[in-house]
Amino acid sequence: MTHVEFWFDPVSPFAYLAFEQLPQALEGLSYHVTYRPVLFAALLKHHRHKGPAEIEPKRAWTYRHVAWLAHTHGIALQLPAAHPFNPLPLLRLSLACCASGGTPNRRVVEAVMRHVWRGGAAADDAERLHALAAELAPVRDPQGDDVKAELRASTDAAVAAGVFGVPTIAVGARLFWGFDALPMVAAAMRGDPWFDGPGWVQDAAVRPGVVRRD
Repeated sequence: MTHVEFWFDPVSPFAYLAFEQLPQALEGLSYHVTYRPVLFAALLKHHRHKGPAEIEPKRAWTYRHVAWLAHTHGIALQLPAAHPFNPLPLLRLSLACCASGGTPNRRVVEAVMRHVWRGGAAADDAERLHALAAELAPVRDPQGDDVKAELRASTDAAVAAGVFGVPTIAVGARLFWGFDALPMVAAAMRGDPWFDGPGWVQDAAVRPGVVRRD
């Protein structure tokens, strides 16, 4: 059985799409998934990069693109009333649903993701967040210092592992970024020989021809 790690932040529509499509993408494979919450904004800050919703032309394209991807893959998706939003309450809630040091199960992550990406309501609405917490019945206080520390530690671990965006899917030492990487994940898990050739290591080591200075 292959161990798969799924790094996510519910603020990302691509993380939602990848989460929904993962079972279909890995159909026929034996695997176990660990779902790891991470604060996407902290990854952006660490790598000095803007999110797609912070660049106006890219923002418009992103929403069109995810709507098209959802349409073509048969995934229900309605954009939330406002985006981006502060995902911290949702990230902390997901961790609060498991014992100290644990990770949320698929049912919890599904509820959190669908809270954002189905129905078109505000993801950070206080009443909706309260209802979601009542549904999930966390075993710990989402606002507890232990939960907050675990989210920071998870984000730090993601940075240390080389994660720069969400979703990131880890299979062993290999990291795969984005919804469109799901076929690569499946191929790697099936033992595609391409991953033992130059495509994975050497092609990724091409030196930069130009380095931009800030």
